[in-house]
Amino acid sequence: MSDQRWPALPYEGWKDTYATLHMWTQVVGKIALALAPPLNHSWAIALLVTSRGLATRPLTHGARTFAIEFDFIDHQLAIRAADGAVRTRPLRPESVADFYRDVLATLRDMDLPVKIWPIAVEIPAPIRLDEDRLHHSYDPAAATRCWRIFVEVERVLTAARSTFVGKASPAHFFWGGFDLALTRFSGRPAPPRDGPAFQRDAYSHEVISHGFWPGSGSVLEPAFYAYAVPEPAGFKEAPVQPAEAFYHRELGEFILPYEAVRSAPDPDARLRAFVDTTYERASSLAGWDRAALERTPI
Repeated sequence: MSDQRWPALPYEGWKDTYATLHMWTQVVGKIALALAPPLNHSWAIALLVTSRGLATRPLTHGARTFAIEFDFIDHQLAIRAADGAVRTRPLRPESVADFYRDVLATLRDMDLPVKIWPIAVEIPAPIRLDEDRLHHSYDPAAATRCWRIFVEVERVLTAARSTFVGKASPAHFFWGGFDLALTRFSGRPAPPRDGPAFQRDAYSHEVISHGFWPGSGSVLEPAFYAYAVPEPAGFKEAPVQPAEAFYHRELGEFILPYEAVRSAPDPDARLRAFVDTTYERASSLAGWDRAALERTPI
């Protein structure tokens, strides 16, 4: 399989760029958080995979509408308003603090001022984005490889979802965890969950989620994941495919290393096997009404 579609992304080779991009996407994500309507499960503030990178949904600012896109082909951040106003700035090695300051200044110059909470989230040691000079790396080739993986994963996850007629999210990018995720819902409320408000909202109803992230914590390699909340009895021991998939007890989810997909003769089929078997096992063990939630593939 061509490296163009499923490129290599060794963690050690790009971890500094990854850490910086994680913070940059939080700056843009927090702009969406400040302006987007509070849709369920934070769907309004997730970024979308585009034909050039990652972008916000259209954001309303008074009588105007605009969107922000990370362009990983021309390596620039583009701010485009519906009235035709456009500003771009290069993606280049620079600190998160400088990126933060310049992006917010550009929005002010476009008469689109936004105030955001500047604290990074979902990382072990929260840091102020407006003071972060620790993260300042940008390898354009590595950023492009990561985005190309997102393009392929979004395509496969969306196809996997197509037979599910119940409530389901798009396959979209959550900047807090730097992961691309798709979630299906049974329609039944879940037991109340402890934790921050966004997590209580995310897991207010029974879910089965699948996604991809470049690795962190105890998994320092790109990987796919699958989990159910609440997790049904027997899921940990459930037989799933492919053989390289395993249940990670610390994370509480099934993991499939990206390299096992990338190196397969048919990466799409190997990823679909993981998504389909983990969904089938979780939904059956949890007693989902699959007859009502699924349709025969076209």
